[in-house]
Amino acid sequence: MSSPTPHDSVESDDPVEKIVPFIPFVLPLAGGVLIFLLAFIAVYIA
Repeated sequence: MSSPTPHDSVESDDPVEKIVPFIPFVLPLAGGVLIFLLAFIAVYIA
């Protein structure tokens, strides 16, 4: 009989899984930059 080996040590090559841990840091920074740019445009036009 064959002896089964655990397949838990297989790492995925999915690029999305490499980005997911950084989302909590990148999303607020991108939102802050977007708000700053929109406010700058509003002040410049007014």
